[in-house]
Amino acid sequence: MNHEIEQVALRAARAAGRIHLKRLSRITINRKSNSIDLVTEADRESEAAIIEVIHRAFPTHAILAEESGASAHRSDHRWIIDPLDGTTNFAHGYPQFCVSIAYERRGRVQFGVVFDALKKECFIAQRGQGARLNGKPIRVSTTPNLGAALLCTGFAYDRRERRRFYLCFWEELMTRAQGVRRTGSAALDLAYVAAGRTDGFWEFGLRPWDVAAGAILVEEARGRVTNMDASELDLAGANIVATNGRLHDELIEAIARARPEADRRQAEMLSETKASA
Repeated sequence: MNHEIEQVALRAARAAGRIHLKRLSRITINRKSNSIDLVTEADRESEAAIIEVIHRAFPTHAILAEESGASAHRSDHRWIIDPLDGTTNFAHGYPQFCVSIAYERRGRVQFGVVFDALKKECFIAQRGQGARLNGKPIRVSTTPNLGAALLCTGFAYDRRERRRFYLCFWEELMTRAQGVRRTGSAALDLAYVAAGRTDGFWEFGLRPWDVAAGAILVEEARGRVTNMDASELDLAGANIVATNGRLHDELIEAIARARPEADRRQAEMLSETKASA
């Protein structure tokens, strides 16, 4: 069963990747609920291709996908799909986007694949079997502390309304870490932590399809993934911290330290908005 899951997931990811490459030169953009939340034809086409591959092999499995939502039926087996993570990057031709597919059994993710078709990089992880990049084992970095760390993060789609909140954490971490990057794809950010390219990642307001595959990559690469209060990761809540493990507690502490000021700045911004209305 595990081998079949891997083969189906890889077929689905490659099918989506082919669509990404085909559509990259002729992008059609639409907007969702606000002006910065985009969806392209590549999102829709690649999601349909992924679901077709999975349902052909496992017609009774449930699916949770970014564009089409959750399937109506229940099952012990569920696939969690982001057909195109980094849509804004893709829409601008910026080369940082991927497909992310995770397989979950009885509420626990067992397998994940993050495939960057443009760079020809395929990250996979299976529970208890380690993580690989293009077939070769990968491990998290050995960076010992926050001061020597390269971190990555992202900002949710409500960032215009909550900009002071999010920037407070950026300000705290840019003064504590060696560097901070914002790449625009949470799935690739997590894959890069797993591969040791970066040392840690944090982000608020993510969804299960953003992090399910990336989280198991980090865990199987001997890293650590939790909620921001260090509790076990909740995919539904997905305020996430992922690190090489060595600097995890230090990153959690830095986020907690910034939180009161972030809340204060956000409350101040809301008051100003109400006063000007």
